[in-house]
Amino acid sequence: MENKRLASLDALRGFDMLFIIGFASLIVWICRLFPGGEQCWLAQQMGHVEWHGLRHHDTIFPLFLFIAGISFPFSYSKMQEKGKKRWQIYWKIVRRGLILVLFGLLCNGILKFQWSDLRFWSVLARIGLAWMFAALLFINFKPSARGVISVVLLVGYWLLLRFVPAPDAPAGADPFSFEGNLVGYVDRCLFPGHLYKGDGGVFDPEGLLSTVPAIVTALLGMFTGEWVRKKDLSENKKVLWMVAAAAVFLVIGLVWAKWFPLNKKLWSSSFVLVVAAYSLAMFALFYWIIDVKGWKKWSFPLAVIGMNSITIYMAPRIIDFRHATDFFLAGLCSFMGPVWAKIVWYVGFIALEWLFLFFLYKKKVFLKV
Repeated sequence: MENKRLASLDALRGFDMLFIIGFASLIVWICRLFPGGEQCWLAQQMGHVEWHGLRHHDTIFPLFLFIAGISFPFSYSKMQEKGKKRWQIYWKIVRRGLILVLFGLLCNGILKFQWSDLRFWSVLARIGLAWMFAALLFINFKPSARGVISVVLLVGYWLLLRFVPAPDAPAGADPFSFEGNLVGYVDRCLFPGHLYKGDGGVFDPEGLLSTVPAIVTALLGMFTGEWVRKKDLSENKKVLWMVAAAAVFLVIGLVWAKWFPLNKKLWSSSFVLVVAAYSLAMFALFYWIIDVKGWKKWSFPLAVIGMNSITIYMAPRIIDFRHATDFFLAGLCSFMGPVWAKIVWYVGFIALEWLFLFFLYKKKVFLKV
């Protein structure tokens, strides 16, 4: 297992990405086949909560970051085996983080050269920076020290937001509310005019201060990667301990949520623990099925997505898959009712994206950072 690529990671990453390349929308339209289906629990899970709370769609981003964390102990071990010097490892970590920030700027439209309202922060920037700082902590501190650092970051972040409300907040505003939180205030002060437009340009869900607890999400993934690499435990025991750890994270996170609500946009400390529970449980499941039991064939379609996840995240900004889907399916869909037309269209849309990735897979073309 030491030098072997974890097939479960590619499959889980592919499962995670599947929801943002059209599968979530497909589920919503399938739900609409039934009376009131668009308001059913499953359909609601395919969208983000407005502020406090948690839905499945809110787990996609942290799961991806958690998976990136799992991978690092394996890649770090390989770098050491190849005799990489310390400065070379540092440079590779920092370079990867900065390249992801650059990719995020490309997705935000930096090539339009409209600097006045360019959004600086992004999903890719959050992944790059949180992973980068977590990786630097990983190679410089022992597991026990990293555990203490993780606790300090989560508790410190909670106390900071709890007792330091935004100076520009309305009188009596909840420090964890949209109007009263310090996270938005910091970004408004440092990056005015360059924040997420979806929240009125006054708050960014991937901003500076909320990157701090996201570092812990990546660190928890790295702890998991270390655990899987252990040689003194059977694979089944590793899985059982991961499931147990997921249960502990879930309980602590839900209890903590009474004082620090689950909130993806704030990346609250309770959110970190609850989504870590989900991420760890999902990885334990995929790891047991694919890497322990060896049942791999079913996961190939997911692995094709997972092995080029950054590509399929960025490609729709460059390649018009929607127009291509219309080219092939608009005529057929015109003979159907509106709901079935959308279902068929999204099936075709996902298939087209998958075929694009399959072509890259066959040509052994992978975007690696």
